[in-house]
Amino acid sequence: MPTGETAAQTAPPTVPAPAYGTFGAPFAAYSPWNLLPVDPVLGSFVIPTSQYYPTLAEGTWSTGAFKAAVTDTAVTVYPLAGQQGVWDPDMEAYRPTVTIPRWPAGVMPASGSDGHADIVDEAMGIVHSFFQLRQDTGGQWRAAQYAWAPLAGRGFGEPAHYYMGARAVGVPAIGGIIRKSEIDDGLPYYRHALAMSLTFNGLSAATPYIFPATSADANAASTNTGGIPQGALVMLPPDFDTSSIQSLKLRKVAETLKRYGAYVVDRNTGTPYVIYVENGSNFNLMPGGWDNETATQLDRIRQALRQVTNVSGWQDGNGQPVIPEQRLNLLSMRGQWSPQRGSPIGVFDTWKQAVVFPAASADVVQVNYSSRVISSVAWAKPVAGVSYRLTARATGGGRLKLQLYSSAGARLFDSGELADGASVDFAWPDGAALRTALYAYSGAAGTQSTVGGTLISNQPLTQTSGKVLMK
Repeated sequence: MPTGETAAQTAPPTVPAPAYGTFGAPFAAYSPWNLLPVDPVLGSFVIPTSQYYPTLAEGTWSTGAFKAAVTDTAVTVYPLAGQQGVWDPDMEAYRPTVTIPRWPAGVMPASGSDGHADIVDEAMGIVHSFFQLRQDTGGQWRAAQYAWAPLAGRGFGEPAHYYMGARAVGVPAIGGIIRKSEIDDGLPYYRHALAMSLTFNGLSAATPYIFPATSADANAASTNTGGIPQGALVMLPPDFDTSSIQSLKLRKVAETLKRYGAYVVDRNTGTPYVIYVENGSNFNLMPGGWDNETATQLDRIRQALRQVTNVSGWQDGNGQPVIPEQRLNLLSMRGQWSPQRGSPIGVFDTWKQAVVFPAASADVVQVNYSSRVISSVAWAKPVAGVSYRLTARATGGGRLKLQLYSSAGARLFDSGELADGASVDFAWPDGAALRTALYAYSGAAGTQSTVGGTLISNQPLTQTSGKVLMK
């Protein structure tokens, strides 16, 4: 049902919008986390009960947010004992170590087995997001996985750089959490969407994830039994009565769920829904012990929450109308590179999203035949007949070339060598089993060069229906 939400019901105009892309307000004003849905239409699936009551809490399964100072020194993170490296989902490879240029004092991962911790480096413009981070008895930091996201970016993955954090949908754990600074800021609601997990009987098996999510739990199709995909936005209807909620902390969350909603970013075991609060905030819904009234209100919220299936529009964090960008980059430089000429070959750098050739490289040509250079995100695979633009991003004289072949070996597209900023438009070839050949050419000898690129749909960005992507 339409909520009738209008601009007049957003945050009081006397309170300025936060400075987006910072430690206190991560991600851009146009990030899905900071968008206000206008007239959302809600679905019918009801989140089921499970073993426990719903909750919103810091602690075991949430995360801490730690701000790096320009004076902080580097720390090298090693693999967990028995693991061959630190898994980097963007590179899709194990790294022997990961060195973070500035490591704040007081980093404390969440105590649960997920061991979440996010380090925000404003100088780099990066959120470093760890999974199963811990410090061993010798004082070394170790982790199972490392990923990163642009601090001033969307806060969700792109089809190419599809995994940007520790949560199952590929977002940093800091995305959508209730921050320490917000809890007592005097506003009646939080000015961003919240982060939520559901358990198995709430999550969909048929559609594991939808836009803006770019991933989901690997076994979602075989273990989930519910109806809500990961990445979905869920909200309370506009007529949900919050006046009977005695806990002011819970009332503020309910008011947020009526306006911004919560994105489903992870799966838990046995709790209908969990909403995450920043660790170290001393947030406690039941400071005097178990409270039946608060538990009843949490369950009343569960019964009323619904997935958003359509909207008439969106407003960004500054109150401006915006159409969420879905024409995102489909081309990655990850994968196995083979030398064609010269040495040493370039290596994929996830922070640069490019292949980097050392200064010693001279006239190096290398090729990547991996199918992983083109997006396999469910809602962002190339479509036959649709026009795309390939653009090179290079420094030091590097060049990029893309070729597409049929399964029989016939060449269907050849971009030619593209220098920095050069682009070519083409219709994606028809064929269920296209093969790719991505070439990177080094620049001049004695000069470090980089080669990257973007592949973006040329379809006009429109919002004729506002329908939420369910592909």
